[in-house]
Amino acid sequence: MGNADQTKENQITEGVIWKQLLLFFFPILFGTLFQQLYNAADAVIVGRFVGKEALSAVGGGTGTVINLLVGFFVGLASGATVIISQYYGAKRAEMVDYAVHTAIAFSIVGGLVMMVGGIVVAPATLTAMDTPADVLDLAILYIRIYFVGIIGNLIYNVGSGILRAVGDSRRPLYFLIASCFTNILLDLLLVAYCGLGVTGAAVATICSQALSALLVLRVLVRTKDMHHLELRRIRFDHRMFRRIIRIGFPAGLQSVMYSLSNIIIQTAINGQGTDTVAAWTVYGKVDAFFWMTISSFGISITTFVGQNYGAGKAERVRKGIRTCLCMSFVSALLVSTAVILGCESIFRLFTADPEVLRIGVQITRFLAPVYSTYLCVEIFSGALRGVGDCWIPTLICLSGICLIRVLWIALAVPRRPEIYTIIFSYPLTWVITSLLFVGYYCFFSKIRIVRISASKKSTVV
Repeated sequence: MGNADQTKENQITEGVIWKQLLLFFFPILFGTLFQQLYNAADAVIVGRFVGKEALSAVGGGTGTVINLLVGFFVGLASGATVIISQYYGAKRAEMVDYAVHTAIAFSIVGGLVMMVGGIVVAPATLTAMDTPADVLDLAILYIRIYFVGIIGNLIYNVGSGILRAVGDSRRPLYFLIASCFTNILLDLLLVAYCGLGVTGAAVATICSQALSALLVLRVLVRTKDMHHLELRRIRFDHRMFRRIIRIGFPAGLQSVMYSLSNIIIQTAINGQGTDTVAAWTVYGKVDAFFWMTISSFGISITTFVGQNYGAGKAERVRKGIRTCLCMSFVSALLVSTAVILGCESIFRLFTADPEVLRIGVQITRFLAPVYSTYLCVEIFSGALRGVGDCWIPTLICLSGICLIRVLWIALAVPRRPEIYTIIFSYPLTWVITSLLFVGYYCFFSKIRIVRISASKKSTVV
C-alpha cells in the first residue's frame, strides 16, 4: 500500500494552524449542516402535511432515544478515530490498517445489536418518558422503522470518522449532501405525495443513510493510502479492538449520560403538553445551528491534536487549542445573534400553530444568548480525546453536566414546574462544567504540564 499518498507532506502537522483548522472545520460544518437538513426535512414535511402530533413523533422523545443509543456507539467508535489519527500522524501504516478493519467490523456488529435492542426497548422507553397519548403510537412506529436501517447510519459514522482521522473532511461532506437531497426527495414522495405519514419519513431517512454508508465504503475500498479497506479482511483484531474500546468507552458513557439527562428533561417537558413538546422539537432543529458549529470545531481539534501528538509536536498542539477556542467563540456569537433574530421565521417553516410558535420563540430567546458558556466543554474535551486522555474529561462532564442537571430537574422543577425552570438546567451546567475543564486543562492535563517528546511517536496510544 505504499505510494505517494503516504509520503506527501501532512499539512495538519506542518501547515499554518488557523488555516488548517478552518480547512478541516468548514467541510465538517457543512456536512453537519446537511445532516441537520435531512433530519429537519422529516420535521418540516411531516409538520406541514400531517400535523403537530406527527411532528412530535419524529422529534421529541424519539430523537432523544435515538441519540442515546447511536450516541453511545459513536462515542465508542471515536476511539478508532483517535487511534487512527495518532498512528497516521506517526506514519505507522500497519496499525492504521488494523484499526480501520476492526472499526468497520465493529460498526456492522454494533448495528445488528442496536437494531434488535432499539426495536424491542424503544416502545417501553417512550412510554416511561410520558410521551403524550396522541403521539405515542406514531412515535413507536417511527422509531422501530428507523432502527431497522440503523446499520447504514453506523457504517457512515465510522467510515467518515476514519476519513476525518486522516485529514479528509471533504468527502464525508459530499456524501451527506447526496444523502440530504435523497432524503428530501423521498420525504416529498412518500409523505406529501403518497400520504404515508411518519412511516414515509422513517423510510426516507434509512434509505438516505444507506446511500451515505455505501458511498463512504466505496472511498475506503478505492483509496491507496494506509487507510485502505479490503472487504474480505473485515474482522476484529482483538488487540486493536481493546484499544478502541479503552479510548472510546468514556466518550460513549459520556454520550449515554448526556442522553439520559436529556431524557429526564424531555420527560419534564412532556408533562407540559403537546404544544410544548412540538415547540421543543422544533427548537431542537433551530438549536442545531449552534451545536453543529461547535461540534465541528470539536471534531477538528481532536484530529488536529491527535495527528500532532502522534508526530510529537507539543507546542503546536497547545497553539492549536488556543486558536480553536478563539475561532469557536467568534462563531458562537455570530450563531447566537442569527438564531435570536431569525428564530420566529425559522419556526414558521415547521408549523403555523400560534401557541407552538409562541413557546418556541420564548425557549430560543432564553437559551441562545448563553451558547458561548459551553465552548470550553467541547474544545477542551475534544483536544484531550486527541491525546487519549478520556476518563477525567468524562468524569468532569458526568458530574458537571449530567449529575447537576438531573438534580436540578428533581429538586427545582417540582417547586416551580414551568418551561423556564426546566431549560435553565442547560446554562447552569454549561457554566459549571466549563470552569471545571479550564481548571483541569490549565493545571493537571498532560497537554498543559507534560511536554510531548518525539519519543511519544513510538508509544502512541
